[in-house]
Amino acid sequence: MDKPLAGIKVVDLSRFIAGPYCTMRLGDMGAEVIKVETPGKGDDSRALGPPFINEESAYFLSFNRNKKSITLNLRQEPAREVLRELLKDADIIVENFRIGVTAKMGMTYEEVKKIKEDIIYCSITGYGHNSPYKEKPSFDVMIQGEAGLMSITGFPDGPPQRLGVAIADILAGHNAFEGILLALLVHQKTGRGQFVDVSLMDSIISILTYQAGHFLATGEAPQRVGNRHPMITPYEIFETKDGYVIFAVGNQRLWERFVQVLGRPELNEDPRFATMNDRNRYPAELKQIIEEITRAETTAAWVEKMGEAGVPCGRIRTLDQVLTDDHAAAREMVLEREHPTAGKIKLLGIPIKLSDTPGEVVLPPPALGQHTEEILTDLGYSQEKIAGLREEGII
Repeated sequence: MDKPLAGIKVVDLSRFIAGPYCTMRLGDMGAEVIKVETPGKGDDSRALGPPFINEESAYFLSFNRNKKSITLNLRQEPAREVLRELLKDADIIVENFRIGVTAKMGMTYEEVKKIKEDIIYCSITGYGHNSPYKEKPSFDVMIQGEAGLMSITGFPDGPPQRLGVAIADILAGHNAFEGILLALLVHQKTGRGQFVDVSLMDSIISILTYQAGHFLATGEAPQRVGNRHPMITPYEIFETKDGYVIFAVGNQRLWERFVQVLGRPELNEDPRFATMNDRNRYPAELKQIIEEITRAETTAAWVEKMGEAGVPCGRIRTLDQVLTDDHAAAREMVLEREHPTAGKIKLLGIPIKLSDTPGEVVLPPPALGQHTEEILTDLGYSQEKIAGLREEGII
């Protein structure tokens, strides 16, 4: 059976993370994704490293599977003409240029609509097309700070912290993927395309949820509380004999089981800890009491004991442990594919599991310009014409 997006053609003008993550997800679900890159250089992320695998950036490989690469020097009119040819039978275009760049290229939504009236045009920017900050350059770490995420991440006595992945970029890529799918549904019903405007700033604001709710209800900005949850106690890491353990005691029933396993049932009668509201007022005191107990046994022992009692409990694992775990294998979350220059490489799998029309990692991330001749030939260019474009530095 065909994949969900089989027959959908995507022209991908994006680079770095947000756009490529979106188009990778589209490719995973069967869309034909044509990645347009600069000759001799390509997507800027091709240069990011180490590590490199036979000169291929592991960073680039992480976001660009299931795509074909064509090189076009879009500063030159012949290259823009090739792009217009690509767009004539495309369903989707994705770009994440700074606002104003597509106008210089002659590739704004209004201009692309003249080429393909029902195109779905997705633009990913830092702040959005009608923001007062739309002209500001933006990178993930800036948005994590500007959108307030860093103000609630980290410990009270330390500096604000960024997350360990480019969450603003990746979440914007998620939202762009979702927006495109919604636009495809509308297109299916009406035959009309539309402009999909996604910003990194909005993407982070949208996940502030209960933290934003705290401010909206009280007028007070939430502060950093380390690994604690601002509304659930205990809900963080605790030191053990050989490391750390995570307890997530999310309700009163779990609390009563939890103190039994700790061997301290009297804590349930302590007025400081009797209810969740009480515990939220005395998190430091409770943490000290719990750690006096947890330091006596290993992490594995606590995971086993709490697991038997049905209390949510976990370890802090390193990525080598996570990515070699039986779960990753069973769920096909680590895959091996053959790359044209890097050889055998390992890639993350597809998180959405569809029973009848599953996605698939068919193509490894492309070498720079790997599919240029194939794509141009499909557009009707002769070998002589392709050779001429190459000599002129157009491709």
